[in-house]
Amino acid sequence: MHTQNVFLAGGLLSLTLLASGCSTTDGKAATNPQHPGPAIGQAAGTAVGVVGGNVAGAVYGAGEGVVNGVKQPFINEPHVVRVWHTETTSDGRTVQVPEDILVDEYGRPVAK
Repeated sequence: MHTQNVFLAGGLLSLTLLASGCSTTDGKAATNPQHPGPAIGQAAGTAVGVVGGNVAGAVYGAGEGVVNGVKQPFINEPHVVRVWHTETTSDGRTVQVPEDILVDEYGRPVAK
């Protein structure tokens, strides 16, 4: 039973590789695309290409989603926001004093 599954998988892989050939529409085809055979072949090739491309895109997109989801808790990029305020010294002078506030990636202050 195991050998039969191996041959079946190999056959499906071979059929997939043969069906997913290259397609060109530059007008230099060896057959007339107006006849039913080549027209059906072109349509089938396009369908196989679209399905194969979408499957590959879905797999790639799912992989990117998993990677982004796994690394999200480890993103720790705090930024410093500097706020200036005016203070008056004991001798009457006014000075600008900086105050640095540590914020997270969403601009929320981080507790010290």
